[in-house]
Amino acid sequence: MSDALIVEHDGGVVTIVNNDPPRNRMTLEYMDELEALIPELASDPSVRALVFTGAGDEHFSVGMNLKQLPEGVKQKGGIEAVFDQRLSVLAAIESLEKPTIALLYGYCLGGGLELPLACHFRLAAAEGAKIGLPELDLGTVPAWGGTARLTRCVGRDAALDMILRAKKISGDEALRIGLVHEVWPNAELRERGHALARELAAMPPLAVAGVLRCVVGAGERSLEEALAEERRAVMKTMGSADQIEGMKAFMEKRRPNFTGG
Repeated sequence: MSDALIVEHDGGVVTIVNNDPPRNRMTLEYMDELEALIPELASDPSVRALVFTGAGDEHFSVGMNLKQLPEGVKQKGGIEAVFDQRLSVLAAIESLEKPTIALLYGYCLGGGLELPLACHFRLAAAEGAKIGLPELDLGTVPAWGGTARLTRCVGRDAALDMILRAKKISGDEALRIGLVHEVWPNAELRERGHALARELAAMPPLAVAGVLRCVVGAGERSLEEALAEERRAVMKTMGSADQIEGMKAFMEKRRPNFTGG
């Protein structure tokens, strides 16, 4: 285990820090450790929400460490294997049945946007954020699912505008087109992200998992399939300790205390 990432636990919230300041490149070591970490967190019932950020206050991530690409090709057995690993890791993040939040500040470029696009929530800094998929400046195409996820997030026209012009947009512009959920002053971004994580961690995890299964996969299912998945999610919560507590709290006009049961 290297020091490529730092894992911080705070109750049910886990923060994953890309530890390569100031630019927080997504190194081979970072991706290897993330590949091993995500399944562990997925199976840990004490983990209720995840926050992705970078070390320091300058940049979330400039994306892949291109200087390591020849080494990665050698290690993994080819360029496609390098990309396949990253696609697999991002798919694992996207399919987590626990809420994920990415904090976007400074450079959020290439893989530094593609990872946040796999998260359920994105919060951006009000000042200094440069968010984009500028791969065309390198003569290539986003390789970690960026074209598909950005299009699903902001729509065809906004995605084409960003990618074909290699634009790096601000937090406010990202909010305008629906790429991020909230924008906060830089000094408040981390606390607001963790406040959101604590809010989500307090929700009933069985129901949260059901909502995430329903909503994240909705675009790939027919209406009938989506409704069937919703029914399965509902029925899985019926009779659970949290569902009983939620109903009891509603009747007693108080806030529920969800324990994960």
